[in-house]
This record gives sequence, structure tokens and C-alpha cells, in this order.
Amino acid sequence: MILRIIIFLVLNFSALAVGGLFTIKGVTSDWYGSLDKAPWTPPGWVFGFAWTTIMICFSVYLAYLWQNIENRKLLIGLYVLQLILNIGWNPVFFYYHYVSAALVIIAGLTLLIGFMFFFYRSELQLKSALLLPYLVWLLIATSLNGYILLKN
Repeated sequence: MILRIIIFLVLNFSALAVGGLFTIKGVTSDWYGSLDKAPWTPPGWVFGFAWTTIMICFSVYLAYLWQNIENRKLLIGLYVLQLILNIGWNPVFFYYHYVSAALVIIAGLTLLIGFMFFFYRSELQLKSALLLPYLVWLLIATSLNGYILLKN
């Protein structure tokens, strides 16, 4: 179990690092600084704390899930799609400034994580709660992206 958790931690934090390549310069850019942001936009440090917590919980969730399911091909497909959407949002939003496309991506990621929560809930039962920080954060992030689309 520990080895699976470590593998998922490495994969998940590597994905965050790749996405972060676009986020770091994007957050400090004139474009992002000039946007009308939602009043509930958290301070910058919250994003790092939130994603660290999310990826730790998600890694443990995936390790338990891997152990408890038979159809691992489906899980791999969902996981790869999650990686693509999670990493892909950053350049679409921060580099290309395609706010509407970014909203579609993050909404898709939110739906995907929501699907995983409900689809695998019977296998993991209470351990499914490990996915809730990710789902809640995505709901907040989707609302932030939507606000920027509507107000700018």
C-alpha cells in the first residue's frame, strides 16, 4: 500500500509541477492582474496549500481504489483523462487566455471527479471522502473561472 501511495504521490505532484510551469508566470502577469476576479477568490497561498492537500488525499484514495477494484483499465483511463484536464487547464487559462475553453476544461474535470466519487463509492465507502477536497476545490475553481468569464 505504501508503495502505491508513493507512486501516486509522484505522479500527482509531477502533474502539478507541469501545470505550475504555466501558472507561476500567469498569476503574476499583467493580464491576470487586470482581471475582475470573484470576491471569494482566496489569497494566493491558499492555492498551494489546497493543491498539496488535494493531491495527498487523491493519492491515498487512488492507492486504496487500485487495491479494491477489478477493472483497472477503466481507472487508468479516468486517471489519464484527469491528468490531461488538470494539466491542460493551466496553459489554456494562463498562457492562451482562453477563459471560456478553460471553463469547459475545469467543468469537465469537476464532472469527472464527481463521477469517480459516486462510481467508486461502493468499493471504498468511507474512504471515498478522500476525494471530497478535490471535488469541493474544483467547484470553487469552476466558479472562479466562470466569474472571470462573465465579468471580463
